[in-house]
Amino acid sequence: MNRVTEFLFEAMLLKRVHRTGYQFLGPGQESVAEHTFAVMCIAWTLAQLTPQADQKRLLAMCLVHDLPEARMGDLNYVQKHYVTADETSAVAHLTRGLPFGADIKELIDEFNARETLEARLANDADQLAFLLDLKSLSDMGYAAPEKWASHVQERLKTSAGVELSESISKTEWDSWWLKIFS
Repeated sequence: MNRVTEFLFEAMLLKRVHRTGYQFLGPGQESVAEHTFAVMCIAWTLAQLTPQADQKRLLAMCLVHDLPEARMGDLNYVQKHYVTADETSAVAHLTRGLPFGADIKELIDEFNARETLEARLANDADQLAFLLDLKSLSDMGYAAPEKWASHVQERLKTSAGVELSESISKTEWDSWWLKIFS
């Protein structure tokens, strides 16, 4: 049971690991754990829009997709030109001795391969979380996020993801609040 407890402590470290790409976006910032929560919410939504998807597998994949960052940190696209993270070793060490370690490794491998419907939806959820943040910052008057949105949208692979991104681009971030207020 100690190894399982150590795993949980390691996973909780993601609350303190900051996503590094946000330094280019002005005031935007989030931890990897906050990002994972957003990805989970979006993945659940995408699963509702894609009934043929295995919802449990999709959500599990989204939950574990960034666990290796507890060991490697979060590398943005510029950093990845100069630094190579050894995710394979991080996953092997992270899962060693866990009774469910093979499940975590399998889910991360599937996420990275992007071959199954669930993996494509999980990757879209990962991108849509960033797109929601970009749109929110843009709506608040920051210029930098608008430069990045089209690049994020190009990465989407599912029809549900593309459709949701189009809605995001047309919806103001606080429209739900204004409906209640007015």
